[in-house]
Amino acid sequence: MSKKRLLRDIIGIFKDKASLLKANLSTNRGVSSIQVTVIRATTHASTSPPRNHRIAAIISAGDHSLPAIYACIDAIMDRLHSTQNPYVALKCLFIFHNIMAKGSLLYKDHVSFFPASGGHNSLNLSGFYDKFDVETRQLSSWVRWYANVLERNMITSRTLGSYISPSSKLLINFDKIENHKGNNISFSNSVTEMESLVCMVEVICEAPESQYCQKIDLVHEIMILISEDYRSMQYHIMIRLVELSTRVSRLSYLDLSELILCLSRLEGCRKKLNELFIRRKNDLFWEMVSQKKMGMQKLKYEREKQGLLLWNVDENCDELNWSSQRFGGKIQQFLVAAS
Repeated sequence: MSKKRLLRDIIGIFKDKASLLKANLSTNRGVSSIQVTVIRATTHASTSPPRNHRIAAIISAGDHSLPAIYACIDAIMDRLHSTQNPYVALKCLFIFHNIMAKGSLLYKDHVSFFPASGGHNSLNLSGFYDKFDVETRQLSSWVRWYANVLERNMITSRTLGSYISPSSKLLINFDKIENHKGNNISFSNSVTEMESLVCMVEVICEAPESQYCQKIDLVHEIMILISEDYRSMQYHIMIRLVELSTRVSRLSYLDLSELILCLSRLEGCRKKLNELFIRRKNDLFWEMVSQKKMGMQKLKYEREKQGLLLWNVDENCDELNWSSQRFGGKIQQFLVAAS
């Protein structure tokens, strides 16, 4: 470790101690306790993810009351936006992700609809950049990407009306999803929901290329959480494809075209997704996507063919009417001349 790096780490430790001292001096003991828990979960000293008991303490603290939820979100946001250290930022985002997966419904609602920022989330970290060395520059790109993933997660969850991040590891039997066909499942706007799900998949595929960073424990744990989100998205996409297949013939031409485009974009993500999530290849998922897309393309082609045929018939009728009118006019002229 270089002297410069060692000095930076020592400064980080002193920053944590100063933050803890400031939190302990607060007259509001409830808020102070939450702030201390957040600081200890997001220290500068370690490159490891926050320990499970610290994450559990933050999640349980927000289960008690609305003021406690506000205090937790405020503490994490303050920590996130006051740091220039990518490890601290990633830990804050990791805690947010855990809240979105394991927190109470009220907790999740306030994470995705942050009241203190005017009613919207404020993760916006597009300008985050730590130029200290090569490692921090690479990790900065992971911070920006992870924030984008979580923001898209919030947007997609609101579009679907249910949360993407599963509270525990999903045990989904993808072989039996086709059985949903007879369960009268209906979604308010499957086309819009599919678009939102595919957008989230595309954001995940924007993951930085740096393989070195994926060997860091914190980044590795982040990818495990995101892989669970990806598995959940596969499930949401498949049940919507099954539901759409029961009424695809009633879809408008525009909706049909949009769905085909969505599925084409999704297929374009397959290679990157397989690289990111080796254990989440799920050939059954990709087979269903391909089959449903082919069925939609066939239906679209038949509609276009039928539309072209009708257009030709209409055009021929117009020509026939025009010829009849022209010929009738000539006969009338001849009769007039003969008389």
